[in-house]
Amino acid sequence: MSYPNQNPYSQPPASQPGYGFPQQQPAPYGPYPGGGMPPGGIPGPPTGMPGGLKAARVLLFVLTGLNLIGLLLAVTGLGAANKASHRAVKEDDLLAANIGKGLAIALIVFIAIFTVLAVVLALQFTSGGNGVRVGVTVFGAATLIVSFLVFPFGLAHTVMAIMVIAFSSKAEARAWFNRPRY
Repeated sequence: MSYPNQNPYSQPPASQPGYGFPQQQPAPYGPYPGGGMPPGGIPGPPTGMPGGLKAARVLLFVLTGLNLIGLLLAVTGLGAANKASHRAVKEDDLLAANIGKGLAIALIVFIAIFTVLAVVLALQFTSGGNGVRVGVTVFGAATLIVSFLVFPFGLAHTVMAIMVIAFSSKAEARAWFNRPRY
């Protein structure tokens, strides 16, 4: 009967090759921090929404909040125009008050459309395709044009529209919206 080696500092006995766990050669370098390239050298689809798109999405929600404030002001203006039309004595005063009410209603509808579009586009970032990216770019351009019409008051809209256009036009945004969906 043989006893196992009692020396605690000796090497363990070598196992026979081909048995136990498969032996692999160690990698010459450690893993790349970004994950590296898959086999074949072609990068895979993005796994998370890029930071620029997250910022564009947040900006769309901020634009929604500003539009809601503008909507509140437009409704207040409609109330003032309505009150003025009830106090109108002359024909010209009544005509001016009615024109004011019509403009306020048109402004309310316009702001409501822009608000709904901003929310819908922002909510489509995670599941939408390339059409969402194009829609966000067009929405940013339309917001930019409208903000120039009321420039001193629309300065925040101007800056955010430029940023939304820039973030949604990058190559990483194109890759995100063109990714395969399983």
